[in-house]
Amino acid sequence: MRAYILFLFAMMSTRLLLLLYLTGHVFAKKSQDVDCLVVNLDYVSCKWNKTGTPEVNYTFYSKLGNDQWKICNHYLTENNVNIGCNQQVDSGDRFKTFRTRLTNGSENFEKGHELKKQVKLNPPTNLTVLNGSDFNLWFYWNHTSPAPLHCVEGEVRFRTNNNNWDFSKVSAGIQKYCINLPSSSSRYELQVRNRIDDSCGESIFWSDWSEPVVWGSNNSTYSKDLMSPWTPVIYLVGVISFILLAMLLMHHERLRIILVPVVPKPSPFLHNIEDWFQFSKGLKDNFKPDYNERACPVREYNYVSQSDVVSSDGSTCSVTTDQTDCSIEHDPEDLSSPFPSNPVSSEEVQKASV
Repeated sequence: MRAYILFLFAMMSTRLLLLLYLTGHVFAKKSQDVDCLVVNLDYVSCKWNKTGTPEVNYTFYSKLGNDQWKICNHYLTENNVNIGCNQQVDSGDRFKTFRTRLTNGSENFEKGHELKKQVKLNPPTNLTVLNGSDFNLWFYWNHTSPAPLHCVEGEVRFRTNNNNWDFSKVSAGIQKYCINLPSSSSRYELQVRNRIDDSCGESIFWSDWSEPVVWGSNNSTYSKDLMSPWTPVIYLVGVISFILLAMLLMHHERLRIILVPVVPKPSPFLHNIEDWFQFSKGLKDNFKPDYNERACPVREYNYVSQSDVVSSDGSTCSVTTDQTDCSIEHDPEDLSSPFPSNPVSSEEVQKASV
């Protein structure tokens, strides 16, 4: 019996030791992960509280390249526990490998960091707006980082009347943005952020957005999804005005003729065109003819050769007929008057007879 109890005790002890061995790795402290960021090219900020506040205070060391290890002089704390450290660095040090070390007794966690793309600039300041002489809206701002101006690119976001944001990139070296022909009845809001341009080692981090600047009507509540409250009123006034005008035209014939003149309808029978219009009597009489013209018959010339007509004195001539027999009255004195005494040559007679 005693031997059986000892056997059971040994089995339980073995299982307990095995359980402690298997679960020992679970309760072991995890390696502290350190993340570092270059803030405005002024200093490096490293933190190790990604998974929560550490249980112990770690001592932080750092170095650049082959330099000596430096202990932290400015810790970041949370609940009296160290969670980070700020180390002063030069702006050109971000191109070197930055190494960190956390120690606590026998614990030692070391890691290397590439700071080239780990730069976060401060947001732009002194954001102002100006309505220019070219009728465009201009926004201006300043950069506060030690980086050269040609190394800093920007991005703006603006919205009108509290609608959705519109985004636009601003090239490196430029500190202004233009909105073309703004509406004076709208409200414009704009913010800016920046980062290191790719020509100087592009960063993956944008700065925070600047303080917003506003221009225009502060009381504007326009929304593209909402109708203005005055729109139904305008429609109603328009309909009432149209009805009143129609009634006025129906009850006042004279006004209707003035505003909507009657278009004459042509008759299927042919009439004088002056009958289509309402002319005065005096003007209409001017269309009537005040003279008569008698018909004038026309005949062709008959050609007579020189051999057919011979005068008594041996001269030749061409006998012609009148071209027209118009009803022109002559005085009796003209009928009795002799023909002209000037002789006519035969050549002239032939030409006249042709």
